[in-house]
Amino acid sequence: MSKKKDVNSMSFLDHLEELRWHLIRATLAVLIVGVVAFVMKGFIFDVVLLGPYHGDFPTYQVFCKISQYFGIDDSFCIAEPLFEIQSREMAGQFSAHLWTSIWAGFIVGFPYILYELWSFIGPGLYENERSNAKGFIFIASFLFFTGVLFGYYVVAPLSVNFLGSYTVSDMVHNDIDLQSYISTIRTSVIASGLIFELPILIYFLTKVGLVTPEGMKKYRKFAVVAVFLLSAIITPPDIASQIIVAVPILILYQISIGISRIVLKREARKNKKNE
Repeated sequence: MSKKKDVNSMSFLDHLEELRWHLIRATLAVLIVGVVAFVMKGFIFDVVLLGPYHGDFPTYQVFCKISQYFGIDDSFCIAEPLFEIQSREMAGQFSAHLWTSIWAGFIVGFPYILYELWSFIGPGLYENERSNAKGFIFIASFLFFTGVLFGYYVVAPLSVNFLGSYTVSDMVHNDIDLQSYISTIRTSVIASGLIFELPILIYFLTKVGLVTPEGMKKYRKFAVVAVFLLSAIITPPDIASQIIVAVPILILYQISIGISRIVLKREARKNKKNE
């Protein structure tokens, strides 16, 4: 086990050794949570993963009521599953069980992964930088889990509903492979979680001088186009779904502009004091 050393006296190899132990501890945390998830197979698959597969999933019920109220498309009013899920490989279900448990370990263990990352980076920062970033782990974890919930309750059902019911001919029946279904849910959830980290990314990019609020406002129209393109990629190709996904991301972009402005004001005050 590595011992804490004075960061200024550590060689490059010492830093690598320190990083290795942080990575080992983060990996162990993922594996421990993964083992718990592996044991909880019934809950992970029947309740969580296969939730968007059933018509009584909360998102479908809410969207169904909204569509009925406005008298529009009732495609979200689902009485029974839209397709069959099958496993076509001998080790398909075991492989899905194993990898799903590992990904569950990553999602649940995300705060600890951030803690280990920050424990490695933190000693190299100035004291005022460490104090200003004390809430980093909490805020980053909050944003990530908010994105995960958004991906699970919004993006995933939209994708499953559209892709699972889409047909090119009445003669073609949808029998979806288990791995393909899980991949759709996993991509929706993790991609949304990482996208919601945008304010954290902007904070650090502003700190190093790569981003300014003026620049973000100047290129906002391009960001809007990029967000809608991203929404078109991760959601069904209909306007309603794209808007539902794009709006929270655009709100995050606007919040990020405010964060960038706050960072620059703090830097300006700090520089003024040092003069």
